[in-house]
Amino acid sequence: MNTPWTLANRAARMNPSIIREILKVTEKPGILSMAGGLPSADTFPVEEIKAACERVLTDSPREALQYAASEGFAPLREWAAARVKREIGIDATPDQVLVTSGSQQGLDLVGKILCDAGAPVAVETPTYLGALQAFTPYEPLFTSLDSDLEGPRPEAIRALPTQAPGTRFMYLLPNYQNPTGRVMSNARRDAVMEAARAVNVPVVEDNPYGDLWFDESPLPALGSRWAEGSIYLGSFSKILTPGFRLGYVIAPKALYPKLLQAKQAADLHTPGFNQRVVHEVIKDGFLDRHIPTIRARYKANRDAMAEALRVHLPEGCDWQSPKGGMFFWIRLPEGLDAMALLPTAVEANIAYVPGAAFYAANPDPRALRLSFVTLTPEKIHEGVAILGRVLNDALNGSHAPTP
Repeated sequence: MNTPWTLANRAARMNPSIIREILKVTEKPGILSMAGGLPSADTFPVEEIKAACERVLTDSPREALQYAASEGFAPLREWAAARVKREIGIDATPDQVLVTSGSQQGLDLVGKILCDAGAPVAVETPTYLGALQAFTPYEPLFTSLDSDLEGPRPEAIRALPTQAPGTRFMYLLPNYQNPTGRVMSNARRDAVMEAARAVNVPVVEDNPYGDLWFDESPLPALGSRWAEGSIYLGSFSKILTPGFRLGYVIAPKALYPKLLQAKQAADLHTPGFNQRVVHEVIKDGFLDRHIPTIRARYKANRDAMAEALRVHLPEGCDWQSPKGGMFFWIRLPEGLDAMALLPTAVEANIAYVPGAAFYAANPDPRALRLSFVTLTPEKIHEGVAILGRVLNDALNGSHAPTP
């Protein structure tokens, strides 16, 4: 196409989210989507939000609709600092909290102030696709940390000075990781942070799923072990609603001013009306009553998918039942390619996310991610049964799934 515009070099590094592209396909009528990492809309507290909007517009309409402080609404920052201290042991003060337009913006701000072209950034294997997208335009050199069922191996972290000298930070999701659903044990957290301190590589800790535990409450945050070497990202999307686009960053005081400047350059401030409404909903302990209802719903769905996978998937598939969060991570039998099979699966009215997109390097073509939170247990069984037929047909050499 003829155009007078010349793109910046970084624009060439930007790619569409495979998840968002798949979600477009899932708009087709009748498709059972286990692709998107969307919270269940049935968990949204519509009536409480409606009442909060009315109170905000009655009590402080001019303030709510005006420009606001770049740092965020002060009572909401105070709430966030108190909650992370009480729940996961991060000893933060409100002046370390920056309210962002979703935790995804927090990732972008981190990349903006910490990444340089060619500078190493260490990530888990696999890792959150959205973080790779956020960091990539700033041209880091990704280093994939050897990982197991509990996350990155401490010895891989200790090897960073040799294998990736000058690593700017590690990006880690310790709780019910996206995409694998894995969680770090307390012993692994200790070992990871001990290794991080030993090689002086700070940690960016992303925790959007930490409240979605099923049987055991959250372990202390990574940032509780090394405050000056940790940035913490929190979100309201999975525990309230993603539509407000509200998250927050908790940063060391030495780093906070630069994050704030990056935020000011990006959008001046997160919408003040949204912040005030969310604070109005949560200020009196609403989440302590609301989140257990989400956990119960998601646990039932997790159990339904675990049973469906056991019944319907062919021999040779491998997975672990997650202890929280929203995802199952499946490894297919040898010879199958999750990306190549996706069109056949969509034609059969089932959608998933191929796992290759979650790797910074050396993708696993046999991996795929399933979300279990947006469908009912009955639909989960139906969808997994279809997936099982697609996989069995592929293993048997058929070109199309049996009806």
